[in-house]
Amino acid sequence: MKELFYLNKFLLKNKFRLLLGIVVAFCSRIFAVTVPKYVANCIADLEQFVQSDRSDIQLTALKSNLFSHILWLIAAAALSGFFMFLVRQCFIVVSRHIEYDLKNEIYDHYQKLSTSFYKQHQIGDLMNRISEDVTKVRLYVGPAIMYSVNTLSLFIIAISYMVSTAPKLALYALAPLPFLSVIVYTLSKIINKRTSKVQESLSELTATAQEIFSGIRVIKAYSKQKFSATIFNSHADDLKNKNIRLTKVQALFMPMMILLIGCSNIVVIYIGGQQYINGEIPNFGILVSFILFINMLTWPVATVGWVSSMVQQADASQKRINTFLKTNAFISFPEDAPKVSLNSQVRFDNVSFTYPESGTQALKNISFTLKKGQTLGIIGHTGSGKTTLLELLVRSYDPTEGQVIIDDHVLDQIDLTTFRKKIAYVPQDAFLFSDTIFNNIAFSLPTADLEAVKKAADAAYVAHDIERFKDGYDTLLGERGVTLSGGQRQRVSIARALLRPSELLLLDDCLSAVDQKSEKQIQSNFKVFPTKVVVSHRVSSVRDADLILVLKQGEIIEQGTHQNLVETGGYYCKLFKKQQNFKEN
Repeated sequence: MKELFYLNKFLLKNKFRLLLGIVVAFCSRIFAVTVPKYVANCIADLEQFVQSDRSDIQLTALKSNLFSHILWLIAAAALSGFFMFLVRQCFIVVSRHIEYDLKNEIYDHYQKLSTSFYKQHQIGDLMNRISEDVTKVRLYVGPAIMYSVNTLSLFIIAISYMVSTAPKLALYALAPLPFLSVIVYTLSKIINKRTSKVQESLSELTATAQEIFSGIRVIKAYSKQKFSATIFNSHADDLKNKNIRLTKVQALFMPMMILLIGCSNIVVIYIGGQQYINGEIPNFGILVSFILFINMLTWPVATVGWVSSMVQQADASQKRINTFLKTNAFISFPEDAPKVSLNSQVRFDNVSFTYPESGTQALKNISFTLKKGQTLGIIGHTGSGKTTLLELLVRSYDPTEGQVIIDDHVLDQIDLTTFRKKIAYVPQDAFLFSDTIFNNIAFSLPTADLEAVKKAADAAYVAHDIERFKDGYDTLLGERGVTLSGGQRQRVSIARALLRPSELLLLDDCLSAVDQKSEKQIQSNFKVFPTKVVVSHRVSSVRDADLILVLKQGEIIEQGTHQNLVETGGYYCKLFKKQQNFKEN
């Protein structure tokens, strides 16, 4: 259970409700234990009446005593049930609070993790840990703890009464319990191992399903439905087989519990019967109460196996959760970091970068200065490092060598949250949420009204497309904006950036799916941003930049203005002429 120690802080947070639950659990069990005592009293009175001369006076007294015992028995059962209701209110409510806190903590930690982390882990696995694994943990802090407290309180009260009433008989009746402990311990170890394998297999299945559904259009286009179904079925069969192996072990618990309880009943009847015959037990009611106590312990003892199973599954799940929670947020900044705005310049000083997940060097000794109010153009072949440069600028990664400097501050020493709020970023892959068009555009500025959103959409040259939709800006988009065309997705993403008042605009080849007429219209609206970085394959997108960088295999092979680069006659000039000829033809 060492992995579950992580939850202690949540248990301490809810300690008062948990302590109340323990108190009312003991109250419930105290009243529950009185039921067999009143049954024993009834049988003792009947036994005494049978052994007497059975006069009318004794019969009247018997009826009075039985009526009194039955009333107390009903009252005790009712009070026991009421306190048990309170027990559930305490422990189950606490489990829901802890589930809420744990999910929020995991989600907050996910948001702090670097881009590299998400490239190394499947989304389905991340989702499984925050859903299925947290559910397993909730069963531990809720039902498992509740049943453990109920069982412990019943054992303490019931066994105390049994020992005080007939010590020798109690000893024989409870003799099978040590065997129970050995069985529970042995089976629990097996359950823990098999539960870990089940959760890992479930993560693989979830990740596979998520990937198949995300790429369903490609799968259908290539008629690979059977192939994807084969992959899914393979993971499903693996999960089924591991669940069956786990269930086989769990299925041993209940039969073993029933066997041990049955042995205890036989011992009570045999040993108790001999003691009653020999006069060691004063009345037959004590023997009956012992049988009732043993059977009363049947369910709590049976839950030992169930609780043990839940604890082992929770421990395995919490271990998976802890693995992620212990993952350091590689992108962090000091608590007292200054809140910097872009007042003068952005500077790359001999920056090199190698992707940690693949070992590929994406940038080599990149140096340039972008002053406030200027536009930087970046051009080059696919894989030349253009997008990586932007990711370093927004600090999705930190440089392997060199420094990125904002004004006079190194980027990893400033308040990153504040800095990013000063940036409007349009990534190469336009991501839209499964929400309305209005909410997708207003994502960058939640306080924006419809008029501002319309103005941004018009500036992105997408307003006329939106207005054609039946619901206009209230049109609900499919997942990742699948209901829009590629160009429309890019322009909605651009509108999102244009809506946000920012000091720095970053455009990562975001006009690749837009025709040149629309491109010119949109580019004219970028002038509202004082400083811009434009990444593109098109010379037309960067030709007006104050500084153009030409990248090849992560290195700057040419830099300068459009005019200077054309006059140089190098790679940029050849690309410009090639695109000019293509345009003319």
